[in-house]
Amino acid sequence: MKLPRRRFLHLAAGAAVLPTLRRSASALDYPTRPVRLLTGFAAGGPSDILARLIGPWLSQRLGQAFVVENRPGAASNVATEIVLHSAADGYTLLVITSANTINASLYEGLNFNFVADAAPVAGLIRVPQVLEVHPSVPAQTVPEFIAYAKANPGKLNMASAGNGTAQHVAGELFKFMTGVDMLHVPYRGQAPAILDMLSGRDQVMFDTAPNSLQYLKAGTLRALAVTTATRFDGLPDVPALAEFVPGYESSAIYGVVAPKATPGEIIARLNSEINAALADPRMKERFTDLGGMVLPGTPAEFGKLIAEETEKWAKVIRAANIKPE
Repeated sequence: MKLPRRRFLHLAAGAAVLPTLRRSASALDYPTRPVRLLTGFAAGGPSDILARLIGPWLSQRLGQAFVVENRPGAASNVATEIVLHSAADGYTLLVITSANTINASLYEGLNFNFVADAAPVAGLIRVPQVLEVHPSVPAQTVPEFIAYAKANPGKLNMASAGNGTAQHVAGELFKFMTGVDMLHVPYRGQAPAILDMLSGRDQVMFDTAPNSLQYLKAGTLRALAVTTATRFDGLPDVPALAEFVPGYESSAIYGVVAPKATPGEIIARLNSEINAALADPRMKERFTDLGGMVLPGTPAEFGKLIAEETEKWAKVIRAANIKPE
């Protein structure tokens, strides 16, 4: 049967709208099945703990299980590739860390472009680092430390958890902005680096606040400054490094992303529920117990932060010629 032209065009137009209607309906019904929440590090680390905090919250609020999967490997690149190559339907999410913003320029030949291929969902927390020294270092303040380092070029050992880690790039940024010369000593993780700091074999480290608080409070290490732009409630008497080195900022950021092209309605719903968690007094206390400051905001604001962090660390990696181990 031959359809009249007007009838044919009407049916064709209706058929073209159907995919959009189905997509909108599925976004409004989201989620209708369990959601995978991947982290690129082993169980027990900060990103894993955060995933296991936010997962149950989202499960309760959205009525479906958010199942945490640990996919460690290649400094989180394995998990990142899995998520960014997954279907853009909101059912595979990634808890990101500063490693993602560093890896974007640290590693060559990645099968993804982190900034271009990730859809920002929401920030979780920002964790300060601490410029800390062994008690054998005579400096009591940041200006004194800079003067001491310049008077002893290459004689201070700067420990880190490894090449290209957050501790390493924070120290290189400090060196770049102050003109001091310190010898970078990479370790395979934070624990051995802290042990050599405590022994005095290394003299300076830019470690995350939660990892160092017990040693700072015991006096076995000395905090000179926190690396966030403002002071940290966990160390209220310790100044921000930016008070002495204007413009300096380095912190570990954590948040959630999805694959590019994930429907905006799904992103908005997840963002709303995560921000509700960050505002909830009990949840906020648990985030604070991790040594972090909550990082609320819109997906666009989190995306802007990701882009800025990625650009900042790319400059440091190029300037210091940092290579992955």
